[in-house]
Amino acid sequence: MKRSLIAIWMLLLLVVSASAHGDEQHVMGTVTKVDGLNITVKTHDGSLKTVMVTDETKYLKSGSTAKLEDVKVGDRVVIHAKKMDDMLHATEVKIGGEENASPQQH
Repeated sequence: MKRSLIAIWMLLLLVVSASAHGDEQHVMGTVTKVDGLNITVKTHDGSLKTVMVTDETKYLKSGSTAKLEDVKVGDRVVIHAKKMDDMLHATEVKIGGEENASPQQH
C-alpha cells in the first residue's frame, strides 16, 4: 500500500513537471482545510496556500473523475490554478493519498 501511494505521488509530480499549463500555477502539498469554496494546502516549504474552487473545477483521484467531497484533510494534492485578482482559482485538483496513512507490512 505504501509503495502504491509513493508511486502515485511520484507519478503526479512527473505529470506536473512534464505538462505545460500555460499561465497556471501549481500548488502541491497536503490538504489542511476544505470548505465549500476553498482548499487550503500546506506546501513542501511549510507555507499555506488557499485555492478557490468553482463549479468548473475538475477533480481526479486515481485516474478517475472525483468531486470536492472526495478531498479530505491529510490528502496530498496537486492543484492547477489560475490567478485572478488576488486569489488562485483551481482548474484541476488531483488527489493523491493521505500523508499520515499507516504503512502496511509486506
